[in-house]
This record gives sequence, C-alpha cells and structure tokens, in this order.
Amino acid sequence: MLRYTLMRLGVFAGCLVVVWGLVYSGVLPRGLGDSNGMWVVLLALIVSGPISFVVLRKERDRASVTVVQRVDRMKANLDANRSQEDEAVDAAEAQSHAQGQTS
Repeated sequence: MLRYTLMRLGVFAGCLVVVWGLVYSGVLPRGLGDSNGMWVVLLALIVSGPISFVVLRKERDRASVTVVQRVDRMKANLDANRSQEDEAVDAAEAQSHAQGQTS
C-alpha cells in the first residue's frame, strides 16, 4: 500500500510540475488574484486522477490483494479467538453444573 501511495504522489508531483509550467508559460490561464497556487494544485489533482487510475492499475490490484489477505487473516484470528472463548465458557458452565449436582 505504501508503494502505491508513493507512486500516486509521484504522478501528482509530475502533473503539478507540468501544470505549473503550462500556467507559468501562459498556455493555461492563471487563477484569479492570489489563488494561482490553489488553481495549479487543483488542475494537477484533476489531471493526475485519471492518469493514476490507468497507469497504476496493476499496482492498485496488488495492493488490493494484500489488503484482502490481511483482512482474511484477521478474520481467521478473530474466529479462532471466539472459538477458544466459547470452549472456555462451555467448560466453565459444565464444571459449575457438575459441582451443583454433587452438592
């Protein structure tokens, strides 16, 4: 997941440099007043989104598989813990029931 995030930030940084160059050279319009920095960042976000979606598809799928495996492992551990708790509760109930009959 970290690798995908870093790659996504790299795509955004590249788009930010390109958009800044285009705005600075006059190819793209400047923002209103002091909002030029916000305008450049917004355009870079809009451009980098679809590029990341297409270019980083394989990396996103790998990250997704890793996340799914971790979630499945955690679910299995939780189920194992639940079954151990259930067995302990059942054993305690059986013991108290047995003691109640002998008294």
